[in-house]
Amino acid sequence: MYLAVNSSEEKKLGVKEISGALEVPKHFLAKILQQLSRHSLISSTKGPNGGFFLTEDDLKKPLRLVVESIDGPDVFNACILGLPVCSSKNPCPLHSTASVYRKGLLALLNDQNIREVAKKVKENKLNI
Repeated sequence: MYLAVNSSEEKKLGVKEISGALEVPKHFLAKILQQLSRHSLISSTKGPNGGFFLTEDDLKKPLRLVVESIDGPDVFNACILGLPVCSSKNPCPLHSTASVYRKGLLALLNDQNIREVAKKVKENKLNI
């Protein structure tokens, strides 16, 4: 969201600037940004005027892809308790309840794209 709100193709942001603004370790953030870039969810350029930013195409992508890029493709299917054998045929004690919430979250993240959420962040003047 920070990139979606504060960057553009004309205004690229460096890792140091972003890590300072978000108060997160620079090396940790760099790995996340590289991963998002590898999955074509954010864009980057190298050099003195380089940095990270979102293109028009990046802004159209659903938030679900960001979550899956960071947490892995099974994030919406894995057992909430971390059990390896949890399924509808062999459910953990929280399976049924968690399944309802997980489906709702998946639908929400799939229906909202980065641009829409960034716009709401700006409109509500949330500080990020």
